[in-house]
Amino acid sequence: MIINLVPEFLSVCAARARDVAYREYLQRHQAVLSAYWHNYVLDLDSPHADEVIRGVLAADRRDLERLVASVDLERLAADALDRAAAALELDTDVDLYLTVGVGAANAAELVVGGRGIAVICVEHFTGQTNPDSFGLGLAPELMPLWIAHEVCHAVRYTSPTSRSPLRGLVAEAGGAYDYWETGSRASLRELLLNEGIAVHAARAAAPGHPDEDYFGFSRRQFRRMRELDAFLFRAVEGDLDRAGLGLRLRYLSGGMSPAARLARGRVLPERSGYYIGARMAEALVAERGVAAAVRAAPEEFQAAEARHSPEQAASA
Repeated sequence: MIINLVPEFLSVCAARARDVAYREYLQRHQAVLSAYWHNYVLDLDSPHADEVIRGVLAADRRDLERLVASVDLERLAADALDRAAAALELDTDVDLYLTVGVGAANAAELVVGGRGIAVICVEHFTGQTNPDSFGLGLAPELMPLWIAHEVCHAVRYTSPTSRSPLRGLVAEAGGAYDYWETGSRASLRELLLNEGIAVHAARAAAPGHPDEDYFGFSRRQFRRMRELDAFLFRAVEGDLDRAGLGLRLRYLSGGMSPAARLARGRVLPERSGYYIGARMAEALVAERGVAAAVRAAPEEFQAAEARHSPEQAASA
């Protein structure tokens, strides 16, 4: 199901009492928007929430208005969701929300009441950077990549055939996904694979883009990851079966300080875990396809890597 909140948000921005209208908007969509805020911004009852909301409402939205006028967002999203569902052999309910974020993630995954949700923050896909809204200026044509990426997460967390540890953590939480809790309890191996499989899912559902686009990297960033390939795997090796929020932030979060990304005496590139995870998932995706890989346990990826290792090939 496609839920497009963008027109409603623009109506809030046009209201005479915008702060009141925004709070009412949050209340109408409380279950999903409060989960988004908690996981990717800050809790709505935080003392800083009002300051964030004031910034959201004061931002220049002309680029977003032009996008809404020129692109059929719901058709684009529906086509992308259909392609992702086919590539992933969807066997669980997933909702796709088109919304406006608050300067945080350009896309997100949630599970609310046991139902998987993909969130796309449309202000990042206007094709024009916007310092007021923190819009990244991504082209609208890139939206299907991110839709497939987030739908892949929803499948891994909620599919009845998923063997992912993250599915177990979501079930333990009563059918809710918590970025911070799962980041503290899931192994780094599972967290990296979770993002890496989603990269492959985006490739399968929306082929034909440059490699770097599937990672959310610039061409220069992607080239640097490839240059550091051997070092990245040496750096992460000792952490793969450990759990801890700091590990998730070090390898998968943007905006971390160089000190927080220090490993083996060198600073890891930002979000290097997306590259590492995609490389870790390659062998199983090649063997069984992305729909099977998205549901696989970490041990299945390890076994596939071992089968495709140079040492194994040499002994065959």
